[in-house]
Amino acid sequence: MSIYSTQLRLRNRDVNLHRVLRTSTLFELMQEASIRHTEELGMGREMTLDRGLLWMVTHQQAEITRMPAYDERITLESWPGKTLHLLFPRFYRVLDEQGQVLLRASSLWALVDAGTRRMVFPDRHGIVIEGVETGEETALPSTPRRASGGEAQTFTVPFSYVDLNGHMNNTRYFDLAEDLIPAAAAGRRLCRASVEYACEACLGEKLSVAVEEAGDCFYISGDGEKKIFRMVMEYR
Repeated sequence: MSIYSTQLRLRNRDVNLHRVLRTSTLFELMQEASIRHTEELGMGREMTLDRGLLWMVTHQQAEITRMPAYDERITLESWPGKTLHLLFPRFYRVLDEQGQVLLRASSLWALVDAGTRRMVFPDRHGIVIEGVETGEETALPSTPRRASGGEAQTFTVPFSYVDLNGHMNNTRYFDLAEDLIPAAAAGRRLCRASVEYACEACLGEKLSVAVEEAGDCFYISGDGEKKIFRMVMEYR
């Protein structure tokens, strides 16, 4: 059974002013685990990036019991699920030093042609990742609804948010969202996050970003010429 595992100690750069792991950093750690494991499975850059193919995440979600804190040692595990036609599911969990599960998460990835920016059939390019079943899988992410009501704000994608795929990195959407959500700055605990990346946002692109508060949930949506992303964040 192929499960990727890495141990980490949270540093000052990893946490926010409340000394808990930044939401964007959590998803960055999971993204890096996905990449490292894919490389270990023989499907790294030689099979993808160097051949004009890009791994892009389309959906992500996390169910959080407790966000780890500054100076805490954690274990991050990740493993692939069974391929769903053009999509590659991946699952994650984070454990503390005592082996208690702090959170579970899942994501959906697609293989995209770097030139056309369209999804490709992985088997036509020799891309095969065998899924495993551990019994620790959480539900796969779904698409949050669009935020309604309230005045939308204009956000321009800055240079620092753009990654090697040439678009705003998925982790930065969480920074954007939490800069707009009062619950995050107030130190309320994030217990659920779910997001769909419907279309790429590129350097200098202007997005109309709306936020809707509904009880403990915040719905965030961003649109340019097309629908860009939909997100829901739930806090205790």
